[in-house]
Amino acid sequence: MGKKIVLDTNVLISALGWKGKPKEIFLRTIEGEFELIISSKQLEELKEVMNYPKFSFTEEQKIKFIEIIMSTAKIVETIGNLKVIKEDPDDDIILESEIENNAEYIISGDIHLLKLKEYNKVKILKPAEFLETL
Repeated sequence: MGKKIVLDTNVLISALGWKGKPKEIFLRTIEGEFELIISSKQLEELKEVMNYPKFSFTEEQKIKFIEIIMSTAKIVETIGNLKVIKEDPDDDIILESEIENNAEYIISGDIHLLKLKEYNKVKILKPAEFLETL
């Protein structure tokens, strides 16, 4: 198994809906190049976000995407008491997945996470920056 990574919800949504770097990372994860770590809390958040009307994903797309994640990712439970990102506490879910499972990278488009640059020795990068490090 390759590098352990956490993909933020915004990266996963981009991978589902559009071509580009997030999709490339997701496809390479499915192929086994990276080990995706996702918490059950983030999985619930992802399901909610996929239902936002602005995305107009079909039920089939949503079900298939979750099935792919469930069959390829390491799904973890998090304690939920981390308080690092005051501006957007939901982002703490992403940090918790990393801490408890020794991820090497968090890949995100979220400004609150990106401005940390690194947390607990884990690099926080945009999708394009992550691909450049390989």
